[in-house]
Amino acid sequence: MSLTSTALSPDWPCQVKTPGSYDWERSAAKWLRELVPARYASYPAFIRHPVLLGRHAQIQVEHEMRVARTALQTARADLPRAGLREGVIEHTIKLYAAEVLQLQHIARSVRAVTQALADTGR
Repeated sequence: MSLTSTALSPDWPCQVKTPGSYDWERSAAKWLRELVPARYASYPAFIRHPVLLGRHAQIQVEHEMRVARTALQTARADLPRAGLREGVIEHTIKLYAAEVLQLQHIARSVRAVTQALADTGR
């Protein structure tokens, strides 16, 4: 995949500059750091090697998707026992479904950015 096609991808995050442009790697690393817990973002290896940061961000987002899917799949059974009204339960189910879709988009974006960083490093 060429850097140009990566940048034109609908999954390319608007917060990250186009690959090859001035300071694009810094914008990519900044965006990726926002996706991982702060303690990981400050690790020297992740600062020196943005591809490692991208890999960790991919894993982080995959785990968040699993959590959101589990919450979605168990909401109808678990939430009534918590004493929540049907309207609140339905709203929560829609929230989880939207979150899964958002996380899927973020995962594709992380893959695109990480691949572009890896291609630049070759």
